[in-house]
Amino acid sequence: MRVLAADIGGTKTLFQIIEWAARREDRHVLVEHRYHSNDYLSFDTLLQEFLSEVGSKITKDLVSACFAVAGPVVNGVAKATNLPWQLDPEALKIKFKIPQVILINDFQAQGYGIECLCPDDFAVLQQGDPELKAPQTLIGAGTGLGQALLVWHELLGHYQVLATEGGHVDFAPSGPLQIKLLEYLSQSLTRVSYERLLSGSGLVNIYRFLKEQNPTAENPTLKDAMREGDPAAAISRFAMEYEDFLAHKSLELFAQIYGAQAGNLALTCISQGGVFVGGGIAPKILKYLQAGGFMKAFLNKGRLSVLLEHIPVKVILEPKVGLWGASLVAARYTDGKM
Repeated sequence: MRVLAADIGGTKTLFQIIEWAARREDRHVLVEHRYHSNDYLSFDTLLQEFLSEVGSKITKDLVSACFAVAGPVVNGVAKATNLPWQLDPEALKIKFKIPQVILINDFQAQGYGIECLCPDDFAVLQQGDPELKAPQTLIGAGTGLGQALLVWHELLGHYQVLATEGGHVDFAPSGPLQIKLLEYLSQSLTRVSYERLLSGSGLVNIYRFLKEQNPTAENPTLKDAMREGDPAAAISRFAMEYEDFLAHKSLELFAQIYGAQAGNLALTCISQGGVFVGGGIAPKILKYLQAGGFMKAFLNKGRLSVLLEHIPVKVILEPKVGLWGASLVAARYTDGKM
C-alpha cells in the first residue's frame, strides 16, 4: 500500500511517500522531501506544494496519510506549538482527496518508529535483560522534553504508544550541586520542571548556573559563539571538540539529570521491556551519555536499583525515527490494526 507521512517540527517538516510492506526489506521509499516550516503560513500551503512537486503519478494511489505534529492533538485536531498551524484531519482529507488522514503527536511517532529500526540504529547504554511484551518507555530531550509509554496490545500484536506530558513534572535535585541549581532557577522561574533542564534551553540554563559558580572560567570565544548562534549547539560543540571547561561540566551535569529522570520514568512504568532515549540532543552528545554519569544516575534508586539493572537502555541514533513511525501508523490504520 502507498502511504504519506510527515514529521512536522517548528524548524523543519519532513515528508515521505512509501510503498509499505510488512517486511522492512520490502518497503520502498518513493520520495522524501524536507522543508523549512517557518517559510509557510499554514500546513495546507506546504502540503499543496509538496504534492504538486511530487506529481499525480505518485500521489494518485495514496490510501492513507499520517502527520506527526510537534504539539497537542485534541479531539483529533492538532495545533503546532511553535507554528501558527492548525491541522484538521477531516478538512485535509476532503481538500487533498486523501482517503484517510490521521494526526498524532510527534513524540508518539518516535515511539511507533522504534519497531521500524534495526540494531545498528541504537547505541546500547545498558544491555539489560528485557522481558517480552513488558512496558517500554521513551524519553527525549530536544526543543522540549518528551516522554511516552509503550504498552503491548495482545489483540493487535504490537505496542501502542501513549503520549504524556511527563517532561513537565517537578525537577527533583540530587546532591548539593543540583540543589543549588534548583535554587538558582527558582530565582527567575515560578516553577522548575525537568524540561527547564533537559532541553536545548535547559542546557543553556545549566551552563549559566555553572558560570555563576565559576565566574572566571568562561571562554570568551564560546561566549561569542553563544551570542552569535544557537547557544545550546555552541555549548555542545565546545565541549565535544575543544573540551571547554564550563561546556564540559554543563554536559556532564545535563547527562546526570537526564539519567535520573530516565530512571524515574522506568520506575514509574516498571519498563522491563526497555528504556529508549530519543530526541535530537542524545545522538549529538552520545560521548557524554556513554561516559557513565547517565547510567549512574539512572541506577541510583536505592532499594530498587537492582530492578533497574535488568532494564535495557538504548539511545536512538536514527534521525528519521518519527517519520518512520508516522508511516507505520498510516499503514496500520489502513489495515485496521490500530
